[in-house]
Amino acid sequence: MENMLKGKVALITGAGRGIGRVIAEQFIADGATVYANDVNEFEIDRAKIICFDVTDTNALKAALMSIYKAEGRIDVVVNNAAIIANQKLGMVTKPLLEKMYNVNVFAVIDMIQIASRLMARNGGGCFVNIASVTGVVGSPGQVAYSASKGAVIALTKSSAKELAHLGIRVNAVAPGVIKTERFEELYEASGDKIDLRIGRIALGRLGTSQDIAYAVSFLASDRASYISGHVLGVDGCASI
Repeated sequence: MENMLKGKVALITGAGRGIGRVIAEQFIADGATVYANDVNEFEIDRAKIICFDVTDTNALKAALMSIYKAEGRIDVVVNNAAIIANQKLGMVTKPLLEKMYNVNVFAVIDMIQIASRLMARNGGGCFVNIASVTGVVGSPGQVAYSASKGAVIALTKSSAKELAHLGIRVNAVAPGVIKTERFEELYEASGDKIDLRIGRIALGRLGTSQDIAYAVSFLASDRASYISGHVLGVDGCASI
């Protein structure tokens, strides 16, 4: 599997920590030239750090143009940047929805719109959007987040059909319960509920960021050249 992304230029958003960081590290291990994004400064060995707010369309466009100018191409974009808030339906507010959709949905649409034009100049490319199993099956107490990830799944399928004639593939990975820093915070707040969710995972363990990174790297590679519009569940056969 080594070097299966050799020669590819990739942008990974939300790579400062958690799943995004591990995806960036895996892409580097697989031979890609990686531009790792987050809002604040951070470091990843052998990655090119590019800081901008994905909800700022002008900054996003400038970043993409700078990558294209430097490399002459953009082959892969991983839309990983996201925010999560756990609130029951009756507590969801419009400001929360707007904030979540700005990052989780609207920024992804912006990215696909702008980056696809650059990819088309070089005959194609691919996007991998990070969705969630909650966007597939729902999750009590996560109405807003589930809805935003459901939107990511829908836009993945639609944009895959629209961009196919340009040689651009669009897929999504839908993680289940993944042991990240965020998971640790949630577990401390509601351990019993988290234990119930873990108990519904058929493979009997939590997922890891590396599990997600392997899946994303595969979908970004030429080995997945006939896969588009697909939502790959990486959830241990979970029923949330």
